[in-house]
Order: sequence, then C-alpha cells, then structure tokens
Amino acid sequence: MQSLILPTSDGKTERYSLTGVPVRPTGKSSERSRIAYAAAHVVADPFVDNDPWLTPAIDWDRTIAYRRHLWDLGFGVAEAMDTAQRGGGLHWAESLDLIRHAMEAAGPEDKIACGCGTDHLDPADARTLDDVIAAYEQQIEAIEKLGGKLILMASRALTKVAKGPEDYAKVYDRLLSQVREPVMIHWLGDMFDPALKGYWGTEDLDAAMETCLGILENNAAKVEGIKISLLDDQKEVKMRRVLPEGVSMYTGDDFNYPSLIKGDEQGFSHALLGIFDVIAPVAAAALGHLAADEIAEYDRLFAPTVPLSRHIFKAPTNFYKTGVVFMAYLNGHQDHFTMIGGQESARSTQHLAELFRLADTAGLFADPDMAAARCAAVMNVRGIAQ
Repeated sequence: MQSLILPTSDGKTERYSLTGVPVRPTGKSSERSRIAYAAAHVVADPFVDNDPWLTPAIDWDRTIAYRRHLWDLGFGVAEAMDTAQRGGGLHWAESLDLIRHAMEAAGPEDKIACGCGTDHLDPADARTLDDVIAAYEQQIEAIEKLGGKLILMASRALTKVAKGPEDYAKVYDRLLSQVREPVMIHWLGDMFDPALKGYWGTEDLDAAMETCLGILENNAAKVEGIKISLLDDQKEVKMRRVLPEGVSMYTGDDFNYPSLIKGDEQGFSHALLGIFDVIAPVAAAALGHLAADEIAEYDRLFAPTVPLSRHIFKAPTNFYKTGVVFMAYLNGHQDHFTMIGGQESARSTQHLAELFRLADTAGLFADPDMAAARCAAVMNVRGIAQ
C-alpha cells in the first residue's frame, strides 16, 4: 500500500502517494563526537480494563523493547521524562517502576539517566521549601538506590512556593550538596509545561539564566550538564558560552537541534531530545557523519526532520507526545495507537495527516507499506474513508 486518503487544509481529502526513501539505521558507532540521549516514550497496554485518564497501564515488554532499539542505535535513554508522559498521565509510582525496568534491561555500555522530580507532591499541598526539598529527596534516594544517574527535573511545586530566585538557589544548593554523583539539571520552559512559568524566580529569561548560572557555578562539581528546553537557540548559545568549566550543555531544543549540536567556533551542545525518539535512525546516521566531519551529509539528513519536529512540537507544545507515539505506531514499535491518559486524542486528524506527510519526506518510515496501512486505519476511525 503506497497511497492513502488524507484530509487537506481546506476541509477536503486527497490521495497521497508516498515518495520518501527510508533512511536505514547505521547502528552503534564508537566515532560519535556528541553525547546523545533520546527521551523515550512509554507504550500503553490496551488490554487492561482501567480508567485511562486516572490509572496508567503500561506494556512493559514493548516499552523496554523500544529502549533496546534506542540503545542499539547508540543513543542513551533519558528515562521517565516528559516524553514518557511524566506529569501528564505517568505518576511517580509508575515512573519508579519504569526506571527499575529500564535499569535492569540496560547493558554495561548502555547509557541511561533518570528523571527525578517532585511530581508525587501535589503543588496545592506544597506549603514550604522544605516540602519541596523533602519530595526531591524521596525521589533522589529511590533512584540512587537503584544505581540510577539523576536528571533533576523542574518542579511545579517549587514554582508555586518559591518567592524569588534565592529560594531556587536554596533548594538546588541543598539537593546538589547531597547527591552521590554529578547530575544533569533540566530547565523546562513553560511552552512544554505551563505550570513552570517563571521558573528560577522570574519570567525574564535573561535574569532566570543568571540565577541558574549562579547555582551551576556554586555546585559545578556536582553538575555534569544542563539541559535547557526553551525553543530559543540564541538563549542556549548565550548560556553555553558562559557555563562553568566542566559543565556541558545538552540541547533540549526540538526546533533548532541540528545547528546547536553542530555548534560553532566557540562550542557545541550535546543532546537530550524528545524528537530523537521519533527520528532515531536518521539522527544516528547524521551524528555518525558529524563525527567523520562530513557536514554536508549531516545537514542533508537532518534538514527534512526539522519541519517534522516543529510540527510535532507546535503549540500547545505539551501535546507533542501524541505525535511521538503515533510515529512509534506507524513504524511498528507498537501494535496500536493508544496512550496512557487517553492522549491519543490530543491532536487533530489534520495534525496527524500532516505529520505523516512530513515523516515520509524525511525518510522515517522503515516499512512504507505498513506505515501507510496503519495511518489509513487511523484515518478510517477518524472519519476519513479510505
């Protein structure tokens, strides 16, 4: 099946014929010049009789198989992050189970870093900074007990109780003083999570950056890197150039990742990206070319993935997980388009149709016939007769 009926922007339909040439995975490469983590999604279990909006049901076999797929391509796995619907259907108890399963599955050479936050503390119940610190400490202890590397995620509860930049410094100084090994810090913008508006004590991004840099400077020995997800490449480059010695930048910019990873004469960003879940085979090939200083081929491979990524992460950006899971379904990594929290409904039929076109252009369908047949099935259910 090399064609299907898709909706068009004028409310009509068209027969779309696939034209993309699949980009074949290159596998692990010891020649990588950048560290690259993919923030991995979870696969829901559609056979559990649960209340999807309230209780997540996870297909552990398929979820872990996808992590092995990423490891086999040479990526590290950023576990239990927002791509895994953390804070949007995936609760702390299930997140810890996810971390445990992934840690057990990881081989000696497989990179894994684990999201650590305060999501078991309802922001409405947070009264003091000590409440937030205690919540972070509970998750730190649980993850470190499993031997996990920490990614300190932004806290909705801290946003609620902090009165200014000094409160953020107090919390992070306290936490970083007690972690066993250097961590990654994640600055997640409010476009990904509106509850994080004003993180670091201000809505002024330059002032927020200064607060964050001060925390990094004071705790540089306990910080491996910082991941910023602001979808603003100039802010990232500005911060990257003044990081304390020994602290690396990990881009979380799903709009501008090719240029940020490639870098400039003053440095580059490593990567910790949700879009790498979607474009893993192409990204693996592109990173191999970058390591070989084959910049034209790096640019050629990544270029068509950018319109796709910008589409998947378009506002409201916090619904990007729907596109991530849709792509996993189209590529055969799961047998259904069902998500925890029922979030398969979070994007329109038009959005999914355009995603399909862009993914085809980028050569992201390993089996175009299967991808077309699966997309056609979703279109049928959504009223686009085939």
